[in-house]
Amino acid sequence: MRTQLTKSLGSLLIAGLLTLPVFVQAQPTAHYAPGLEGIKAATLPPPGLWLRDYNWFYYADQVNNRHGRKISAADAEAFVYVNAPRLLWITEGQPLGGYLGLDALLPLKYTWIKDVDQTFGIGDFFFEGTWSWHLQQWDFALAAGIWAPTGDFSKSDPTWAGSGYWGEMLTAGATWYPDQEKRWAFSVLNRYEFNQKQRKTHITPGQAYTVEGGLSYGLSKTVDVGAVGYYQQQVTSDTHGSAKDRDRVAGIGPEINAFFPEITLGISLRYVYEFMAESRLQGHTFALTLTKQL
Repeated sequence: MRTQLTKSLGSLLIAGLLTLPVFVQAQPTAHYAPGLEGIKAATLPPPGLWLRDYNWFYYADQVNNRHGRKISAADAEAFVYVNAPRLLWITEGQPLGGYLGLDALLPLKYTWIKDVDQTFGIGDFFFEGTWSWHLQQWDFALAAGIWAPTGDFSKSDPTWAGSGYWGEMLTAGATWYPDQEKRWAFSVLNRYEFNQKQRKTHITPGQAYTVEGGLSYGLSKTVDVGAVGYYQQQVTSDTHGSAKDRDRVAGIGPEINAFFPEITLGISLRYVYEFMAESRLQGHTFALTLTKQL
């Protein structure tokens, strides 16, 4: 389902925004939206069947040039909401001491860009295999997955939910608990994406790197608070682009997590302020995540 509005826009704004044709228009070359994970980002749950429901909100009112300066002539404003239910199965199998798992998600996405369009639709499907360890003072996670271009894609309308290309994503991360009580935790999760040729445009978007995580403290056995952040950048140029056009962004903010053991439900709420962006939108990320054992 999609609702069209007027598509008239000045050339400067078109140049700034129509170069953002992917999973979330804030990231030109990556399927993965930074800010989906934060505190204990690299810690997967124990064996069982889990449902993790991501609610990701992004708002921006400026678009920056390749030097990180706001394009004042572009009256940019955009809002994105993504609901991405993720079904995660962690098995009892432990080759080399790590639990094997599988997970999949299919995002629902709403995008509004001022004076351009607004669209609601199904995004690109993601499927991956995971391998995770839980040691005395460390948690580790490895994963490899595939993005499938299942969402509707338009080369002229950046609000459509699909990216128009296949992608592969590798993930590796760790969570360190420096104290015996595991009140303190420092976590880093790295993701690297390889993109294939985009249909209709025949352009291959550049590879993308994302790192996110945070430092947290347990106020109790069920409540954690901390500081989180992310950094995302385009590593290689598009097939029809140059190194000068590569985008990047960084942000930092607070997070609070709560777990309710009686109903095996976890809730996390985070806000990230983007303090730097080049060749892309710069804005604010809000994320509400619900995790439930089935």
